[in-house]
Amino acid sequence: MIVVLDAGHGYGTPGKRTPDGMREYEFNREVAEYAKQELTGYHDVEVRFTHSDERDVPLKERTANANAWGARAFVSIHANAFGNGGWNTAQGIETYCPVAYSPNSNRLANTIHSRLIHATGRKDRGIKSADFHVLRETNMASILCECGFMTSLEEARLLKSDSYRRLCAHAITKGVVEYFNLMLKTTSTLSSVLYKVQVGAFRSKQNADHLAKKLTRKGFTVYVFKEENLYKVQVGAFSEKDNADRLARALSSQGYSTFIIQ
Repeated sequence: MIVVLDAGHGYGTPGKRTPDGMREYEFNREVAEYAKQELTGYHDVEVRFTHSDERDVPLKERTANANAWGARAFVSIHANAFGNGGWNTAQGIETYCPVAYSPNSNRLANTIHSRLIHATGRKDRGIKSADFHVLRETNMASILCECGFMTSLEEARLLKSDSYRRLCAHAITKGVVEYFNLMLKTTSTLSSVLYKVQVGAFRSKQNADHLAKKLTRKGFTVYVFKEENLYKVQVGAFSEKDNADRLARALSSQGYSTFIIQ
């Protein structure tokens, strides 16, 4: 089963940036990359990209590829803007469905949007419909997520941060997982070497569960297991150490003590 992640625009797209210069594509691309990394940990799903770092891929090419691949879902990832390009007070997350009624698109939108709001705690601007090309011309469940405003000083800081990008990617991943009822691969079916981020080890299971619930509420995928006499709390499982390092830094920035294990 193919899921398409579409990072909107490109590095050189005119005007698509914060007032202080962050390109929207930088955010869109990283979120798509992180979501793909997470989705590879599930059975029966293949993630494909419609975007390219070399150019702003035309919308017709993006939708034509998604249709030709026979994709089952199309998620376009964006950051929003308001006004004439200067800083202003518009904030929040909104998700778009096609104008033409599509129960599958609506269900996908509801699933992902609710997780984005829950994970980030940003203002809920709702689920809307729009006649965007990527929603109109795709033959599968299709949505477009606006993950925050580049023209909000507060949200621009978030959009630039690795931790917020990971939160958005994780929310999108969990929405896709819920929509398709995907099953997580067991450790034996993943790479033989996995890097994990440990955030706690407790003699009391109650303490481990408390930390796990706290992390889950923030949108992370958390594992609690017993090893010898300790209940260990881990977040993520990556075949590349760089990805585990990024997650560890994101968690450390939120006040957690972390270290990488394999």
